[in-house]
Amino acid sequence: MCGIFGIVTQNEQNLGPILVEAARRLTYRGYDSVGAAVISGSRIDLRKDAGRVDEVAEKYHFSDMTGQRGITQLRWATFGVPSQVNAQPHLDSDGDLVGAHNGNVVNNVELRQEFTAEGMTVRSQNDGESCVHAVERYINRGYGFVDAIRAAYNDLQGDYAFVIGRIDDDKLYAIKKGSGLVVGIGEGFTCVSSDLPSILPLTRKVLRLNDGDVVCLSWDSVSLYSVADGSLIAREPEIFTEEMSAVQKGGYAHFMLKEIHEQPQVARELLHLLNRYEDLDRILEAIRGARNLYLIGCGTSYHACLSGSVYFARLAGRAAVPVLAPQFIPQYAPTVGPQDVGIFVSQSGETKDVLNALEHAQKRGMTCFSMANVIGSTLTKITSAWLPLACGYEISVPATKTFTNQVITFLFLANMLRGGGTESLDGLPELMEETIRWTDPQVRALAEDINSWNDLYSLGYGSTYAMALEGALKLKEITYAHCEGMLSTEFKHGPLSAVTDGFPVLFAVGPEDVPLIVSGINEVTCRGGRAIAIGAEDSRLNANASDVITIPPSNPLFAPLLAVIPLQLLSYYMAVGRGCDPDFPRNLSKTLTVD
Repeated sequence: MCGIFGIVTQNEQNLGPILVEAARRLTYRGYDSVGAAVISGSRIDLRKDAGRVDEVAEKYHFSDMTGQRGITQLRWATFGVPSQVNAQPHLDSDGDLVGAHNGNVVNNVELRQEFTAEGMTVRSQNDGESCVHAVERYINRGYGFVDAIRAAYNDLQGDYAFVIGRIDDDKLYAIKKGSGLVVGIGEGFTCVSSDLPSILPLTRKVLRLNDGDVVCLSWDSVSLYSVADGSLIAREPEIFTEEMSAVQKGGYAHFMLKEIHEQPQVARELLHLLNRYEDLDRILEAIRGARNLYLIGCGTSYHACLSGSVYFARLAGRAAVPVLAPQFIPQYAPTVGPQDVGIFVSQSGETKDVLNALEHAQKRGMTCFSMANVIGSTLTKITSAWLPLACGYEISVPATKTFTNQVITFLFLANMLRGGGTESLDGLPELMEETIRWTDPQVRALAEDINSWNDLYSLGYGSTYAMALEGALKLKEITYAHCEGMLSTEFKHGPLSAVTDGFPVLFAVGPEDVPLIVSGINEVTCRGGRAIAIGAEDSRLNANASDVITIPPSNPLFAPLLAVIPLQLLSYYMAVGRGCDPDFPRNLSKTLTVD
């Protein structure tokens, strides 16, 4: 999500081409806006707009930009729609400072109000500008630059990294908190970036930053300071030898595996963001007063809606109807009206089936909200309010991190409706990290063992039913094997006839549903089938299932989200074992814009 790059050189030079190339090498992260700034003596040259790198660079003549220091940024919208004013970098009130960020400053709305009250000039809705003003606040109070950044760090809530510079100062400064940030050291320059691809063509000498590091970049040196006490930090750089393609994938073999591993971090960022989201109260109030609540999506997004309906019922005592978008039109659209609320869910915000359903709902006067990962997409523009997923760019066609953040958003809404505090969800990202660590070796072994089968079933019950459907979809998408997802109690009503010796049947198990699932497991094993349970440690599962993929113990609310991770991993490892490309499966597209 977003990408920043800054460079400091010994003398003034044409930095525009360097900044454009750095931006191009970060485009794989996803973006909707691009900007560049160069600093030369007492002058800042800032050029930016919404659009693609090459078109914005050509329109604003980035190639002519000359200076001793430069910053470029690719923005993935979270706060503020894609526009010129919201594009980064940003200036401070007087145009003396310029900076850009990567990540989410979740108290952005409150900070902008504070800055305005203090007499600062706030030009945008974007949280990158809040990073600049947060430093400006302390510069105005007489702080030195490093100490101003340290003080701003305590005001800026969320996960982010930012780079900033000022006129009449030959350095750039940056800080890391949660989001990625690395430093490059070259001959006659230093640079800093949110990711390695923009650095490695310039230098292979890299200094990795940790959370709480403040870095001061001079053309010939790099100094690290502790945000806690301002003390100097000694750290040796390393020589990076990996190929660029591996770097873009974060060292993972495929983007899908990288994005599975990113799920805990994007979940953490989403929870921070939702807790202070400006439209949250309006959405919750509408849901409370709704006659009927509908959750509308397609494919993976529909599975998230199905999971959300369980959370609304269990936590908030609120019935919610999950429905596939095309079916909403004949089945529900003729009956809805202004008393009803719909939440329309799409990863891209451009899914044609979802937009068609939205059109019918709006004609009937229904209150319509949306949930999407692309701010400024059609869906977010034409609904009353939208909920961001804050996943950054998802390159792999099979949705992973966008799915889990959709489910987490529904869990968050249901928890808020019942009056629960958000602190009860804070442990979820850590449990997701544990689940990946625990289950990866288990799943690798299982994938190799069952990969010869071209027919499987994936079963769940209650809160894990949606996860079973999602696991089956992932297996179909990228292994090309047929895997049918269904309710575990329905398996005996016909599909049980498919079971033969060794036939694999997956069971996603919530802790409260073990007795019922054990019954289904035995219906499979007594007919020679291979029953594979995915759930927390439980002696009943160990005693009855053929295999158990063990996930960390948790409360029943988190168990479904943890159970889907090994199903994602299983589909990935089976696809790789079959020689299939999990990132770009045949016949499929990331965004479906046709009926």
